[in-house]
Amino acid sequence: MSKQSKAKRDKRKKLQPKRPINRLNAQQPVQNHAVLTNEEGQVVAAIGLQGTEWLLAIGGQTMGNADNPIPMLAMLKHLSNVQEKEGRKVTLEYSTQLQQLIDDLAADEGTTADEYLANLVSEFEGVEGEEGDDADADGVAEDAPVADEAAAADGDAAQAASDDKPQA
Repeated sequence: MSKQSKAKRDKRKKLQPKRPINRLNAQQPVQNHAVLTNEEGQVVAAIGLQGTEWLLAIGGQTMGNADNPIPMLAMLKHLSNVQEKEGRKVTLEYSTQLQQLIDDLAADEGTTADEYLANLVSEFEGVEGEEGDDADADGVAEDAPVADEAAAADGDAAQAASDDKPQA
């Protein structure tokens, strides 16, 4: 080996283009399959496929993942319906792959894709109605007596604090 071989090797390495470092668990890109956008064109929520896993993103953050995207799509459809009831204009667009998945599941059930999706969306509306039953017309939960007891205890503490005797 010559004395100049290290210098030649270092010079050759310097001249070579930089190679990216391939990691073993490198993140695969996410392919959007359903996108809910508002009237300004901003993405409110999306469903994407990363490898074999379906991801739900709301407000730019990943909120969950699943093997089946159909319940997530029903949730986005329900969110779209709620936004439209509140007077906001939103659009929900989904891919042909997702539409094909809905068509296949609907065919197994013996319904159309729209009916199948509407049935799933109605389940979310039923859950919302049950939560609303726990509150009265003022929006106060039926567990209000507990809050009244806590307020009475605070009043007793204030009364005791106003006495001239030191408290332990």
